[in-house]
Amino acid sequence: MKKRYLIAGAGGLAGAALTVKLLTRPVDVEWEHHAHELHHAERSRFANIEGVRLHYQEAGAPAAPAVILIHGFTASTLVWSEVLLPIAESGFRVIAPDLAGFGFSGKPKNGEYTLEWHARLVVGLMDSLGIESATLVGNSYGGAVAAICALDYPQRVRRLVMVGAVSNDNVKKRLLLRLGRSPVVGDLISPLLLDLRWLVRRRVLRNRVRLKEINEQRFETHHRHLRTSSTQRAALSMLRRWRAERIRRDAHLITQPTLLIWGEQDLEIPLEDGKYLHRQIPDARLIVFRNCGHLPQEEYPQEFVELVTEFMSEQSAIS
Repeated sequence: MKKRYLIAGAGGLAGAALTVKLLTRPVDVEWEHHAHELHHAERSRFANIEGVRLHYQEAGAPAAPAVILIHGFTASTLVWSEVLLPIAESGFRVIAPDLAGFGFSGKPKNGEYTLEWHARLVVGLMDSLGIESATLVGNSYGGAVAAICALDYPQRVRRLVMVGAVSNDNVKKRLLLRLGRSPVVGDLISPLLLDLRWLVRRRVLRNRVRLKEINEQRFETHHRHLRTSSTQRAALSMLRRWRAERIRRDAHLITQPTLLIWGEQDLEIPLEDGKYLHRQIPDARLIVFRNCGHLPQEEYPQEFVELVTEFMSEQSAIS
């Protein structure tokens, strides 16, 4: 009997702790208070697209060929901070948006949070900036968004670069993501998992092979967003509406010149997925970075910039 009371008491304390954690989460990260922590904050701009306030960074001459850099799931413009300016200095107008739901962009409760919605917002941002067509460079989930843009708005995408890109629903099978997608349990457990520094740190390290030291200020900037209730809600919505199999199914319909970039040791999106896309997308090129994980643009920024800008320049000469 005594043991039963102890277990009940422990459960009650755990429940109370969980309730406190959920109720005391910051709602969002305010630009006015945290912009100074952001790389290239002086390059930041905001645009209202379909009622969503999108944060983006811009560099390069307005008349130069446009490049849109699209980050992945639970990430932000931070993943492009090492390559934003070098690509611009190579003669391109570079736009790096925070996808709706992440970074300093809006996180509407009634947002669709589907690949198609994110693609539509990217095209809407292009409209607002007067960009008729652009090269789309997408990493991970952002690669899936870029692919949907290429399929649904082919006239707006001149070239496509997919970096460790999502092209199926396999990631949903992982235990933590299955828990996150489940009703009630996901709403309770996801905030706790995203709040754990050691767990988020482990995932960051998991995505790297060459870089094993973490810049603490950079990590804090990344983690601060993940701890907010609005980002956590958006992440859950995206998980529950994750439908990426269409990319695998329709890859053969992508007609734009396509460059596939993969890390050989990518543990998030395996190289086999890149090889499949290489076989399916007409005339696609696949470049594999050795000793590299899920983020080639962070582990090999100089080589990444050279590869992408050369690809775009080659195509410019014949388009």
